[in-house]
Amino acid sequence: MYTSESLHRILIIDDDAELASMLKDYLENEGLHVTLANDGECGLQVATGKDVFDLILLDVMMPKLNGFEVLKRLRTTHSTPVLMLTARGDDYDRILGLELGADDYLPKPFNHRELLARISAILRRLALTTSLSHQQDIKINGMLISAARQYAECEGQPLTLTGTEFSILHLLMTHAGERVTKEAISHRVLEKKLSAYDRSIDMHVSNLRRKLAIVSDQEKIKTIRGAGYLLVTG
Repeated sequence: MYTSESLHRILIIDDDAELASMLKDYLENEGLHVTLANDGECGLQVATGKDVFDLILLDVMMPKLNGFEVLKRLRTTHSTPVLMLTARGDDYDRILGLELGADDYLPKPFNHRELLARISAILRRLALTTSLSHQQDIKINGMLISAARQYAECEGQPLTLTGTEFSILHLLMTHAGERVTKEAISHRVLEKKLSAYDRSIDMHVSNLRRKLAIVSDQEKIKTIRGAGYLLVTG
């Protein structure tokens, strides 16, 4: 349970008012501060307004704006972590959500304790990043990452990364020139065991590569087939 001294703010964007209200009661009983928005258009306005949220729970199927459109527009200005709530068994929804910059996904219907575990993992990752603030900047092969400033750049150009992408890049740069397995990334970054058909790590790395490729024509992250990824040192 979270303490009031470090109250985390959660935004739930879901048109299922009954479910959203139940989740609000459950999460607030766990020490989280929860705000509700019952359609995509309203949710986007709240997410990009004056209030700052630590995490957004975002449903896919909603009126006015669906979850994908909300996420797409949100990512043009905000890197707030997003946990997508998708239809069970719908791989397309999960893959598209990750491509658009979601940090994680959870199929409906879900167990409340599993939802809390996913939320806790994301919040711990944010806390860990903050705790690394004393570390020196890492500079490798035209790239720089600063945990203290939550800043990354490539070839002198700033990178706009989600929290998950930042954590993956930080892990790869910390182990530059070494193979880092998908299992290790899933465990260290997402805090969950990598399942046989889970493509979330692939999608996050693909998004990271795409952003690096915009400012550099050099391959920065190499795939070691069947083994993981390696950050190229030069």
